[in-house]
Amino acid sequence: MQRIPEAIGVRNRISVVIRAICFFVFMSGAATAAELVDLFRDAAAGAHIRVDHSIWDRLLQTYVKPDANGLNRVDYFAFREGGHAELKQYLAQLQAVDPRILDRAEQFAYLANLYNAKTIDIVLDHYPVSSIKNISLGGGLFAAFTGGPWKAKVLTLQGVEFSLDDIEHGVLRPLFKDARAHYSVNCASVGCPNLHAHAFTGGKLDAQLDAAARAYVNNPRGASLTRGKLVVSSIYEWFKADFGGSDQGVLAHLRKYAAPDLKAKLDGVKTISDNRYDWSLNDVER
Repeated sequence: MQRIPEAIGVRNRISVVIRAICFFVFMSGAATAAELVDLFRDAAAGAHIRVDHSIWDRLLQTYVKPDANGLNRVDYFAFREGGHAELKQYLAQLQAVDPRILDRAEQFAYLANLYNAKTIDIVLDHYPVSSIKNISLGGGLFAAFTGGPWKAKVLTLQGVEFSLDDIEHGVLRPLFKDARAHYSVNCASVGCPNLHAHAFTGGKLDAQLDAAARAYVNNPRGASLTRGKLVVSSIYEWFKADFGGSDQGVLAHLRKYAAPDLKAKLDGVKTISDNRYDWSLNDVER
């Protein structure tokens, strides 16, 4: 019994150390994200510079395979054998771009394509794999708990090393403040909004994002109703703040992009019953 206070003291000290480490990891990541967002904080309004995404567009058209259920699957096996080297070439080209010379729409398209291309690259480096969450690249204590490659510093732009999370949560969401950003990035999972069969471009961005939103909202992966019970993607729960901050905000967002049949069903819905997400790799079925 005399050892109990000592044991409690040890546990308290360990707890303090763990909290300190977590704080350090969080602040280190936040600093990197801040450095990255500085590269995008200002845009070159009226600029006519366009990033060349032709390699990525061609690869997407070759290896993205829509299935009968509205899910764009990826032929990772064929991609690894026939397109991986070209993908790495494209990623090297993107990391040589200075985003400060781009207008706002071109910056958004650049970030979405960079995120998606690097995600595919990571999967191909580790393929075959059943889920991207099984790929561990480090990235601190949080990454150890959550799994996946999102917190590892896997890209470099203008001397700044950054992660996939830095792109999505450090720049796209807070800087652009457009809920449609969630439909632009793909996490290589069945539950995610589609990886599109064409590269995003600044000139077509609004139309592409609207089409992406409609495709997901009107697919059961985004929203489905059974006996009046609405089940939505966990994206709308995890990032509810981006969709109005409440169930009512999410419902308003869904109605905005719903096709007539779904919109009619949503008219009588007051609350969201549940949410779900499928982390299985969006590989082609063999």
